[in-house]
Amino acid sequence: MTDGKKEALDFIIEQKQIRTVFQPIISLRDGSVLGHEALSRITCDCEIKNPDMLFAAASEYNRLWDLELLCRTTALEAAYKFMIPPYSKKLFINVNPNTMHDENFKKGFTKSFLLQYEIVPNNVIFEITERNVITDMTGFRATINHYKGQDYKIAIDDAGAGYSGLNLISDVNPNYIKLDRKLISNIDKDSLKFALVKGMVEFSKVSNISLIAEGIETFEEMETLINLGVQFGQGYFIQEPDAEIHDLSQDVLQTLYKINFKKNHTTQSYISNIYISNLCTYAGTISPNETVPNVYEVFKQNPNCAGLCVVDHDVPVGIINQEKLALKLSGYYGFALHQNKPISHLMDKNFLSVDYKTPVSIVSSAAMARSNDKLYDFIVITEKDHYMGVVTIKDLLQKTTEIEISAAKHQNPLSGLPGNLIIEQKLNQCLNCSSKYSVAYLDIDNFKAYNDVYGFEKGDLIIKLLADILRSSLNTEQFVGHVGGDDFVVVLNDHVNEDFFKDMILKFENEVLNYYNQTDRENGFISTTNRRNEIEQFPLISLTIVVVSNQTQMFRNVFELTEMLAGLKKIAKTKHYPTEKKEQNKL
Repeated sequence: MTDGKKEALDFIIEQKQIRTVFQPIISLRDGSVLGHEALSRITCDCEIKNPDMLFAAASEYNRLWDLELLCRTTALEAAYKFMIPPYSKKLFINVNPNTMHDENFKKGFTKSFLLQYEIVPNNVIFEITERNVITDMTGFRATINHYKGQDYKIAIDDAGAGYSGLNLISDVNPNYIKLDRKLISNIDKDSLKFALVKGMVEFSKVSNISLIAEGIETFEEMETLINLGVQFGQGYFIQEPDAEIHDLSQDVLQTLYKINFKKNHTTQSYISNIYISNLCTYAGTISPNETVPNVYEVFKQNPNCAGLCVVDHDVPVGIINQEKLALKLSGYYGFALHQNKPISHLMDKNFLSVDYKTPVSIVSSAAMARSNDKLYDFIVITEKDHYMGVVTIKDLLQKTTEIEISAAKHQNPLSGLPGNLIIEQKLNQCLNCSSKYSVAYLDIDNFKAYNDVYGFEKGDLIIKLLADILRSSLNTEQFVGHVGGDDFVVVLNDHVNEDFFKDMILKFENEVLNYYNQTDRENGFISTTNRRNEIEQFPLISLTIVVVSNQTQMFRNVFELTEMLAGLKKIAKTKHYPTEKKEQNKL
């Protein structure tokens, strides 16, 4: 009996029944194209129907090397044909980690081999899938370092699809992490996925590893990823894979711009939304072919120059630090050993480079996460991968301090949330635009009575509890402010009513029980003196929330809006506690 699957596999490989399609990977900040992933497609009608079946069959019949060689060669030929200016960007190629470790692969994927297709190693990213088991991790790490030393870049593909991803990331230290489609699908509706990706974003900030979200298929998914701070994305919502390279549609670009505009005007970083480009200064550059003695002479003539950026065709490829160069050239043989070599031989290829639209706070975290020997190296700033300038650590620290001082002035010291000035600015912004918005006012009921019985220190813990619940329950695109005392304001970019806060109210009123003693919990009230100096029973703490929006009413100014909220709050409290004489706090 013939094996139809094996025959189909052999036919595909021998007859080269593979074609390459490209899918763009774009910046989720400005829509610029980072590069294209090369994807393989079967061109014949046979028993093997899709790429997953194809590679599974190749693994089963021990033809993985032959198939991957065919796919790589086809991809490079297609890239040579289509990825020409203005489309010449980075090329992402899928590689099985065990194949990559093969000596035949090392011999075949050399710089001279790539030059046939007019592609340089710096623009090639090997995508290593997390699904594959790596049998020899020590040897694999050596292979990764071998390719990094030749300027290739590394991406961990399908992160989140396997169970050893964190170990692989730690061992490989990749340039990119690609978040698996399963992690991205419905992230706007799944709080667990949201939290996982949020954690990955925080990790990427300090590790200087860029995140790429795979399989973006809806507006809501893309909006959520942008608001979380994921740097890059790809998927059918952005552009479908195709054999030819196409510009992004204007609809996609406009959608990106609108989401980013809204994000940059709504979050808690309202004051400190300062891009690193504000600190960037242009500094002279040198070619990687410049000789070591010439670079040494440049430093000698400019003793105040801490370092230089090495640029090849306007793309930063390394940095050279004056102090470190002097150290390498010192000693009996130092200068003689390097005098006939280009500066590329001594330059630091592992340097911190960030896009000009990266917030200062993120750059600061990444800079401080570097090893001690690189801690004070300048930071290279790029625009669409092209050299723009540098930022010194001195300038970065100075600006970071200014931002922190400014933020501290306008934040509530107890909750760490924006205070009244920023709340007013946010409300004015809502009133001056035509977008949907809702404003919620939150007040803790019976808070004064709790403070009288348990003390202000315990009362402060209640305030912090509510602030933490609001922060963790709302997406970063929503605004949370602390008016003062037990009053909070939430601004949402949609039309909602009080039902929107049901889960938050339930969580708060359940967790706040832990801040009472057992007797008060069992009684369901506390006893203390009221304002008339009489002993009175007060219910346990609860939450009153009132909401207004521009769905049914337009407000002329902030005063009119807050007056409406104050009136609604008074009515709501009367319904909750009709006999209570509690004085109403003013907005």
